[in-house]
Amino acid sequence: MRLESKKLAEDVRRAAELIAQFVAGKELSDYAADALLRSAVERQFEIIGEALNRLAKADPAAAERITDTARIIAFRNILIHGYDLVDHEVVWDVIETHLPVLREEAVSLLADDEP
Repeated sequence: MRLESKKLAEDVRRAAELIAQFVAGKELSDYAADALLRSAVERQFEIIGEALNRLAKADPAAAERITDTARIIAFRNILIHGYDLVDHEVVWDVIETHLPVLREEAVSLLADDEP
């Protein structure tokens, strides 16, 4: 994988790791009540979505190795442009259900030594 693709995959991995750290030991009620936590989590999701958007343009084959790349990019767009429509329960579900898979896939991409 090209250096640029690796950098973008690392951005995804790092942002996913940060989200996991931010929410460790928290519940949905904690998330909903804490504007600073929500802002931090949403910012990292924005980074993930933007990195995947760039990866899809620069290296479509690598982006295809991430489950639901298009949905992740769309989620980023909602967070940025539809900020007033963000549902805390949906974000929390993404954290619990989809984030672990995304982290694993990003690590797998980074482990790929092929050009």
